[in-house]
Amino acid sequence: MAYFLWTMYLGLLGTASLAFLLKGKYKSKLSKVDFVVSVITWIGLLGFVTETTILTPVFWKIVTVTAFLWDISFTMLLKDYEGKEILEELPIVVRRVWMLITLVIMIGPLYYGLFRYSFS
Repeated sequence: MAYFLWTMYLGLLGTASLAFLLKGKYKSKLSKVDFVVSVITWIGLLGFVTETTILTPVFWKIVTVTAFLWDISFTMLLKDYEGKEILEELPIVVRRVWMLITLVIMIGPLYYGLFRYSFS
């Protein structure tokens, strides 16, 4: 059952990002870098889910820490969420907290899997 849920999660992450790619949503250089970072982390999660050794644990330790810091900084500081109507009326602090909560819910399992894959 756990394998099925991890596979579904990996599929949902990939489908969402590929849909954004096909719709041309990755326009800025930073968003393209974010897409590349996402693809690398999916490969690590795929290794975790399938229990396959891909590259070395040291590589995945570096990827896990670097990608996590990238996602936090990209979500909280670099990516412009200010223009979204749904968040427009909220104070900036509440917006940042809301984005952090969303980040934890949406990609928390990704980093849990990457952490287990690289540090176990």
